[in-house]
Amino acid sequence: GEIALWSLVVLAVERYVVVCKPMSNFRFGENHAIMGVAFSWIMALACAAPPLFGWSRYIPEGMQCSCGIDYYTLKPEVNNESFVIYMFVVHFTIPLTVIFFCYGNLVCTVKEAAAQQQESATTQKAEKEVTRMVIIMVIAFLICWLPYASVAFYIFTNQGSDFGPIFMTIPAFFAKSSAIYNPVIYIVMNKQ
Repeated sequence: GEIALWSLVVLAVERYVVVCKPMSNFRFGENHAIMGVAFSWIMALACAAPPLFGWSRYIPEGMQCSCGIDYYTLKPEVNNESFVIYMFVVHFTIPLTVIFFCYGNLVCTVKEAAAQQQESATTQKAEKEVTRMVIIMVIAFLICWLPYASVAFYIFTNQGSDFGPIFMTIPAFFAKSSAIYNPVIYIVMNKQ
């Protein structure tokens, strides 16, 4: 999930730079792709590794068929509260803010460019198709992860309340199956 989220951030920034801030001689190349992949993995590790070293912990969630971060208890000895806040801010709110900023500006720029016909119709069409594909990936990500994040936040802010196992199982299933959606979207929407 985190790899997918940070990959969407990298794609959003790439689209933003290409469409909104075009530089005459600048092209995204192999080194930029490697840096984007490395950044995605580093950020995912910054999410997944801390519980392995004592900052929070992983516990079985829902119907006990998958593990997740402990949103259920404060557990001061492993600093659960600070880790959950870190997760919501650094690994959910900030990436989504960057994505929405980039795509908000991108939509405005594409509309302006279409009105002015600055580029060839072929280039505009290609940029619109890529932009549409990435926006669909973002929407799919939100459909998968927003329920999980919302339920986790609800559980975290209502600790001590009684929650049935299904309450977290269904959102966890959608969140953890989200990794299959981006390749499917990419294959279906790519005509090459």
